Amino acid sequence: MAFRVVGLLIRQELSSLGSASTTRMISTSATRSARILQESPNAYMNKTLLDRYHKLKYDPKYVQATYVWIDGTGENVRLKDRVLDYVPKKPEDVPNWQYDGSSTYQALGGNSDIKLVPRALYKDPFKPGPNDLIVLCDTYQPDGKPTESNKRALMQDAYNKSKDYEPWFGIEQEYTFLDIDGRPLGWPTAGFPGPQGPYYCATGAQNVVGRDIAEAHALACLYAGVDFAGTNAEVMPAQWEFQVGPNLGMKCADDIWLARYLLWRIAEDYGVVVTFDPKPMEGNWNGAGGHCNFSTKQMRAENGIEAIKAAIEKLSKQHAKHIKAYDPRGGKDNERRLVGRLETSSIDKFSWGVADRSTSVRIPRGVADANKGYLEDRRPSSNCDPHSVCHAILETCLVE
Repeated sequence: MAFRVVGLLIRQELSSLGSASTTRMISTSATRSARILQESPNAYMNKTLLDRYHKLKYDPKYVQATYVWIDGTGENVRLKDRVLDYVPKKPEDVPNWQYDGSSTYQALGGNSDIKLVPRALYKDPFKPGPNDLIVLCDTYQPDGKPTESNKRALMQDAYNKSKDYEPWFGIEQEYTFLDIDGRPLGWPTAGFPGPQGPYYCATGAQNVVGRDIAEAHALACLYAGVDFAGTNAEVMPAQWEFQVGPNLGMKCADDIWLARYLLWRIAEDYGVVVTFDPKPMEGNWNGAGGHCNFSTKQMRAENGIEAIKAAIEKLSKQHAKHIKAYDPRGGKDNERRLVGRLETSSIDKFSWGVADRSTSVRIPRGVADANKGYLEDRRPSSNCDPHSVCHAILETCLVE
């Protein structure tokens, strides 16, 4: 969900730094919380009423299957439910389905049935049945070709050609909580919080916003079967990160999409908006990325640093191609984020280094010390399609 926040910093020059702005942030927290509940219809509903229906018992042969897919924006998901009268064990056991692509930016009304093909199954933390599940799907046009937003098919093809290298991916997904009016959650209505510094991996009500949602999300991911690796508060207040992987092949990219869906659903209950926009607040505030960690069995072997450097050399020669693949608007979103400061590299120039977060590609200090491991591509935006990112890396480093 690219929920762009435009023109909200007109009064930034009026804000002051230090304790005064922090005090403003604390003093408004109670009234802002009340306003969120009043202005968000989702949060205003009494969530405990649903519990009485979740306690109803139905025949366990029935399974509620929630089909989830990526729409024509390339960054949002859609879903609809279907009841099965058997328990699927693998994606192939779930029937293909279809939906109206003219309502998801993927087709015209005259020939709008888009095909859903199940690709991965997850336990559903929102449904009460022991076998209820989420079905992650990719999408196909009436002629059988993948839709334009179906980057999974491209990644699958590249992985099939390079699986002997045993490629692993791990992704660090940053995101931001917004109030229902589009302003970062917990920020003063008429000002700004204190400058960045105290918020990263922080504790305390004056520093942290939305921990309940982040922790509920972690539990839901673990229940669902996402290979969830951790979470932390990020540099900008109301900004968070979670990590998925590392995993072999397709799973990490699939898990990121599923984890985004779970986060959006959980935030609905709290009346909070989640944005994966890479620069939700203009000015001297950190953007949000989708850093991608990548390795092969050669990189993970003894003296694997040489394979890592060889991959970086290949990436350096395809910088423009990767920038285009690393956000859903062909690099336009990353133009706002990759500005050569605030822990980012320049969008116009490839760079790499050891333990340097201002580079395009970073070799972590622990990898350099061990002389083997993985590389971190820091260029992908937070609203990237992880299938597109992984596809580009596989093509550049292994297939081509």
